[in-house]
Amino acid sequence: MKTRTLGQGLEVSAEGLGCMGMSEFYGAHDDAESILTIQRALDLGVTLLDTADMYGPFTNEQLVGRAVAGRRDDVVLATKFGNERLPDGTRLGINGRPEYVAAACDASLQRLGVDHIDLYYQHRVDTTVPIEDTWGALHELVAAGKVRHLGISEAAPATIRRAHAVHPITAVQTEWSLWTRDVESNDVLATVRELGIGFVPYSPLGRGFLTGKIATIDVLDPDDFRRVNPRFRGYNFFRNMELVKRVEAMATAKGVTTSQLALAWVLAKGEDVVPIPGTRRIAYLEENVAAVEIKLADDDVAKLDAAAPPGFAVGDRYPDMSTVNV
Repeated sequence: MKTRTLGQGLEVSAEGLGCMGMSEFYGAHDDAESILTIQRALDLGVTLLDTADMYGPFTNEQLVGRAVAGRRDDVVLATKFGNERLPDGTRLGINGRPEYVAAACDASLQRLGVDHIDLYYQHRVDTTVPIEDTWGALHELVAAGKVRHLGISEAAPATIRRAHAVHPITAVQTEWSLWTRDVESNDVLATVRELGIGFVPYSPLGRGFLTGKIATIDVLDPDDFRRVNPRFRGYNFFRNMELVKRVEAMATAKGVTTSQLALAWVLAKGEDVVPIPGTRRIAYLEENVAAVEIKLADDDVAKLDAAAPPGFAVGDRYPDMSTVNV
């Protein structure tokens, strides 16, 4: 596995593993299978594992903790706080209060079974709390040795700058893929590069849409959250499928899978970019990891850019967009 360096010198595998779907949001799951998938990822040289306290809620951190037990030195553990939930799943909103930051970190450490978190993200920005207050609390966690590096997710350029002024940001995590190219036009990507921050795209396969394996919404489990995602519904689904077909044709011509070509495109966008595709299955993990070895010529990247231009995908990324890019 090749490595890349995020901000502040944090070296990670060129591709990470998103663990969210192992516990929630994508329908039925199997903890035993997920643990084997995580362990196989480590065997393949994947070091960056991404989780969050709200996944499950709470159970995903416990799952990751069990999977990496005895292999702590092989892992760069990334988790997040800020989307506050109760154990029964009730959502309490976004919380960036300093006292909550400290309590959330302690709880995550306990669930993960570790003495420090390698990369701790503010999952969503609390617009009721000055970002300086939230990041002051995060700075204290670094000073205490509980956290090594800090990140922020779905933050606007001005917010990134203000947080970075309090404590250097190692990584910004925001959705980026062939069907979600907002960061290229809203100055997020330009800002992180100006400040020397790494970029970690989540959902680089468009929540599975860019795999080409979702022919209709009916293949999704009844409780799969994609059923209420605007891009998966009605006319939007069929319009967005045009993009998948374009990528599929190009992938076939290159002798790779649609997923691999979509990931290779993200990887080709810069050595400061580390995508974290999520999967619960070893076969898909191995397919995704193989994308790291695919070399795209500038002409290949240009053709994909043209096939999936910014704004091509129809529908919002979330039913409620009020908590992103703030």
